[in-house]
Amino acid sequence: MTDDAVAELDRRTVLSAVAGLGGVAVAGCSAFERETDGQTTQVDADRARALATRFAPSFYFDTHEPWFPTDPRPYSSERDGETVVTGFDAFDGYHERYSDGEPPNPTVFYHAVEYEESPLAVVQFWCYSAFDQFTTNFHWHDWEVLHVFVDTETEGPQLYVASSHSRTVPNNEFLDPEPDMTPRILSELGSHSSALSVNDVADRFQRVAVEDLLADITNTALEGIEDLADIPLAYGLPRDEGSTLPYLVPEYEGQPIYDHEKLPSVTRESLITDELTVRSFDALTSPPTDLPARETGLVFQHRDRTGEADIEYELVPSADLEHITAFTGPQLSFEFSVPDQVEDALAGHLTTTGTPWSQPRYENPAADISVPTHRTALADRYDAIGEAAPINTVVSRVTETITAEDAPADEGLTTTDTSLEAVALLESDPEAVPTFGGVAVVQGVPAGDHRLTVNSAGRAPHSERVSVSAAGTTTVAGVDGEIPLVARDRATKLEVGDETAATDLAAVAVEDDFAGRLYESSVDGSDAVYVHDGGAYTTEVRDGDDAIGAYRVNPDPGAKGAVRIERPETGKASLAEFVVDVAEETRAAVAALGDDEAGGSGPTDDDDTADDATDESRGSSNAVTGLERALAAVVDAARRAAERARDGDRGNADRQLETVLERLERVSERLAEARDEVPESLSNASENRLEQATRRSEQAKEATKL
Repeated sequence: MTDDAVAELDRRTVLSAVAGLGGVAVAGCSAFERETDGQTTQVDADRARALATRFAPSFYFDTHEPWFPTDPRPYSSERDGETVVTGFDAFDGYHERYSDGEPPNPTVFYHAVEYEESPLAVVQFWCYSAFDQFTTNFHWHDWEVLHVFVDTETEGPQLYVASSHSRTVPNNEFLDPEPDMTPRILSELGSHSSALSVNDVADRFQRVAVEDLLADITNTALEGIEDLADIPLAYGLPRDEGSTLPYLVPEYEGQPIYDHEKLPSVTRESLITDELTVRSFDALTSPPTDLPARETGLVFQHRDRTGEADIEYELVPSADLEHITAFTGPQLSFEFSVPDQVEDALAGHLTTTGTPWSQPRYENPAADISVPTHRTALADRYDAIGEAAPINTVVSRVTETITAEDAPADEGLTTTDTSLEAVALLESDPEAVPTFGGVAVVQGVPAGDHRLTVNSAGRAPHSERVSVSAAGTTTVAGVDGEIPLVARDRATKLEVGDETAATDLAAVAVEDDFAGRLYESSVDGSDAVYVHDGGAYTTEVRDGDDAIGAYRVNPDPGAKGAVRIERPETGKASLAEFVVDVAEETRAAVAALGDDEAGGSGPTDDDDTADDATDESRGSSNAVTGLERALAAVVDAARRAAERARDGDRGNADRQLETVLERLERVSERLAEARDEVPESLSNASENRLEQATRRSEQAKEATKL
């Protein structure tokens, strides 16, 4: 964590910046640079209506969905000579009109354009909802869109593009759909992000093909994480894929929105159900485990289409709305924790959405294609579509840290997949994005240094620096593409360095004896990271010259307060002292086995080059005693190496480190002999620590810095 992150954030400044996004950072709006597309013209009214009727989609909503596609015109008003729709009027008016399970004015708006001198047309289906409530954002008003690209010569559909959460999250897209099928949209609860359904199971999302079921998207595969290499990169529909999402309650002026005097028709029951809602990520001490999965509720279809549906909607040209100049509403709020020293909060949400007709994708639907291969396919077929541009992507998989069964109690961890989705935020872009299937993806990231923060209900937040290089690359965040989060009730903050530190740190990494490396980030002098209190850690530090230091950290489960390495150092002395600590920790654990015959504690002579053979001549009563004495010999030699290094005696320090390495080999032999008498968990821990001590001893020997 940088010194900049430690400084207190000005909440009002952040909110103002977010509010200024307006109509740019709306759901599905692309910010990718690309070759110029051709100009479009409006399709004449009769042809537009025919296209809209032919491709009018069916919509499948969650059983808990409160806000269905409706007509905003009843909630419009005149302000300073302009027609606007205010958030209070639309939100309250919608719920005032909603009665007996019948959503008011079910309506879908359409807009059709064709590219000049090209047989390519696009019919868009715009859906307006009075409110958006989600796990990463909420705002007054919500617009979602489905683009259907059609060849006017063959009359065949070429591409479906269904809008996802934002310009940084890949849309759900399908290339070359069946000509005779009706497009189907699976709307995400509360946020209305649009997943596609093209297979035989109409109300379920299928990310990859299985047996006779087609995949519902043709997005390209995820890059950068080996075991996810076959997963298409698209938001999809997480709650339909086995994941769970906790929803948050929007607040205005410090109170839940349903308590506001301007919303008399809005009650707590008007929002997402309590079953799926948490008041804040920070309030939970552990992740929620009882969130219900998605179930299909109301089904909408166009009134001219045959088939069973709960609600029939009207198709209305969007031109009938273009007199509306703005959809307005004051800033809403919720907490999004950033793991810095002051535990401040950063808002990652929008004030409201813009008007569709003010967005580039309204006249140029190709601007919303988020999959480069899909744009390339259309560019090969139609001169009007420009070639795709390289896209920088940051990707990681979010997992959960738990204690390892093969480790001693509270001395080892492992990581596991989690079904609870998280939110990710690049702090250079104040728009949080949700994970899907535990995968965090941010697209269209500028080259340079960024800070990635990941947060999840009931878990301590994670933050790290991410360096994005040249255009068109995939940057893998975390360690080997994994960011493990820790439940709040098991989280301890590990603070490394402060303003008094003699070493200017450039990087920090944290390894657990069993789980391996869990955290790694460049830093600017100091850092802080949450670790599981059931782990046993090696904290590695590096300075600007790439010199290495290491520190042993064993959090006390249940203890309050942070663990601090106040003045970290790098070089031979730091590394040798780490070997002292980890070897003594292991020796004490072996001694605690209670072998009453465990005699002496290792060599007692003062000769720096004393032969370790005296260990055998004393005669060990059993293998456990031999193991303890071998570890004590390592402690002795490593302590001497550290002392020589601090005295500036490089030659003798290196000779003692050679002795340390020799004695570590003896420990390995003694451990093998004692396996039948040492509990398996301690044997496992000893083996892991031995590997760590050997690696750090070798680093110490190679270090030029004392």
